[in-house]
Amino acid sequence: MIYLDNNATTKVAPEVKQTMDPFCCDDYGNPSALYDFGTRTRRVVEESRKDVAQLLGAKTEREIMFTSGGTESNHTAIYSALKARPNRKHIVTSQVEHSSIRNLCQVLSQEGYKIISVGVSKDGALNWEEFEAALTDDVAIVSIMWANNETGVLFPIERIAALVKQKGILFHTDAIQAIGKIPINLAQIPVDYLSFSAHKFHGPKGIGALYVREGTPFAPLFFGGRQERDRRAGTENVPGIVGLNCALQLAVRALDQEPFRIANLRDQLEHELITKIPESFMNGKQSQRIPNTTNITIPGIEAEAFLIRLNQKGIAASSGSACLTGALEPSHVLQAMGHSEELAFSSLRFSLSRYTTAEDIEAAIRIIPSLVDELRKLNQKGKLVYGSSSH
Repeated sequence: MIYLDNNATTKVAPEVKQTMDPFCCDDYGNPSALYDFGTRTRRVVEESRKDVAQLLGAKTEREIMFTSGGTESNHTAIYSALKARPNRKHIVTSQVEHSSIRNLCQVLSQEGYKIISVGVSKDGALNWEEFEAALTDDVAIVSIMWANNETGVLFPIERIAALVKQKGILFHTDAIQAIGKIPINLAQIPVDYLSFSAHKFHGPKGIGALYVREGTPFAPLFFGGRQERDRRAGTENVPGIVGLNCALQLAVRALDQEPFRIANLRDQLEHELITKIPESFMNGKQSQRIPNTTNITIPGIEAEAFLIRLNQKGIAASSGSACLTGALEPSHVLQAMGHSEELAFSSLRFSLSRYTTAEDIEAAIRIIPSLVDELRKLNQKGKLVYGSSSH
């Protein structure tokens, strides 16, 4: 299989699995226990917390809280800000956020909060004038993703954070697609809350973290035991925590060379597909992007049908967020960028990783254009109806 859906999830690195194994079967003690078998795992958890803090440029390990993943981290940050500033009823976000933010905001809008979703340009860049105008005294929190999961477009988080803090507003960034792909130093950026998830950078699923800058308001999402310094009840996922730590160390170490190699492979894929597939075009190409992601619109195909055929050829890709697979709606990200429903349903995402090889890309370049031609001919003959009945 040629795996080109790394924004959905990544292969667990062999070094990560090796690091985790002892804590699944041998050193399985509960970190809250007082006997040596438990205190050994407690030390490992705290050492991992310290390592993660240093890798991200956090001031202290106390700023790192381990969670079950990105969604929990996102929700914890939003709820913490709302509870800290109960008289502020506005939340500012963007039209291209992940569903874990969008759907939470939809729930909050039913509870009396006003959600201000800032638009983007046709290239996916944030509408800056609209964003500035939204930063009023009624805003409790601003939540803007660092890198878009569908297009890879990067938002200028440094500039955004500086403006938001100047206005005295709490700021959260969903950095789930950015961590491990671009250098991040939290000592240099006034972010209050930052979310990330291990399975996006070759760590295990079910473990993530929330960075909470020292002095920033915080309110627990879960209640029960006193784990995570009374911030998150529940027995710690020790194998996951050590796996996250190992995966982040590997990812940060690879930042010197891998992003350039991956970007070159991505650019090769884009160039060849655009050259060989008439009328196709890239989404977000004129904006700054993370190095591994490309999103292409191919008029005349239906993405869902195409991906099934592509899978039969041994290539795994997607049409957008894995969290929305099976959704009946076209991509909200591409629609925010000005696409019609028809074009949004004709768009594909390919996302690479440090395990992607030149041979993988060469094979994809051989297979994808011919498959597009085949499906377009079937569509023209009426054997493949454009847009499935589920749409």
